[in-house]
Amino acid sequence: MTPENPRIIALFDVDGTLTIPRGEVTPEMMTFMKDLSKKITVGIVGGSDLPKQEEQLGEGIAKVFPYNFSQNGLVAYKNGELLEIQTISKHLGEDNVKRIANWVMKYLADIDLPVKRGTFFEFRSGMFNISPIGRNCSREERNDYEKFDLANDVRKKMVEAMKKEFADLDLTYSIGGQISFDCFPQGWDKTYCLKFLPEGDFDEVHFFGDKTFEGGNDFEIFTHERTIGHTVCSPEDTKDQCTKLFLN
Repeated sequence: MTPENPRIIALFDVDGTLTIPRGEVTPEMMTFMKDLSKKITVGIVGGSDLPKQEEQLGEGIAKVFPYNFSQNGLVAYKNGELLEIQTISKHLGEDNVKRIANWVMKYLADIDLPVKRGTFFEFRSGMFNISPIGRNCSREERNDYEKFDLANDVRKKMVEAMKKEFADLDLTYSIGGQISFDCFPQGWDKTYCLKFLPEGDFDEVHFFGDKTFEGGNDFEIFTHERTIGHTVCSPEDTKDQCTKLFLN
C-alpha cells in the first residue's frame, strides 16, 4: 500500500527508539508504526543482525515496512526483497582479515591486565569486536575492568596502535560499552543504509534514534547532510514526536 506522502521517509533505530533496550516491541507501538506507514514511508535501521531484530520486532519484520536495514544496512531489504548482503571478509579480503586477527592476538598477549578471560577477538559479519579482558568475563570482572581501562587507557592505546598499523585499510574504530571496541570499514555506520535511498525518490529523510551524541552509534546518520535528525529517549517519546510531525 502506498502511503499518503511517499516522498517523506522516516528511519527508526530499534533499541531505545522502538523498544526498550534489548526488549521486545509492544503491540501498541507496532500498531502505531503500521498506522504511521499509511502516512509516510517507514524504514528500520538497526545495528544488530536480522535474527536479533526479529526477536525484538517480530518474525518477518523485513516484510512489514518498505525498507529494512539490519547491521546498519549491510543486509538491506526493500518491500520484503533482499537488495544486498555485504560482509567485512568480502570487503577486506581474507588475507587482511588474517592480518588483523594475527596482529590483535599478538598485541593482546603482551598486555598485562589484572585478569584475562576468553573471547578476545569476535568476528562478526560487519565488524571485529575486540576485548582486552575477553567477553567471557563476569559482571563483577566487567565492572572492575571498566575502571581499570578508564585509568589506563587500554582500549584507547590499542585503537591508536591499530590506526597506525592498518592505516592502509581505511578502518573506523568505536569504543563503546565497558570492555570492548569495534573495528569496521569507514562508512559502515548507519549512514551505509542511505545508499539504498536514491535522493530523487525522497524530499525528506528523517531519522529517529536515542544514541545521537558524538560517539553514539546513531551520531553519523543523525548529523548526515541528507537527514533530519530527531533524538528520542524512549518508544513513547518516538510516538509523541512522530504524532506531532506526521499525524497532526
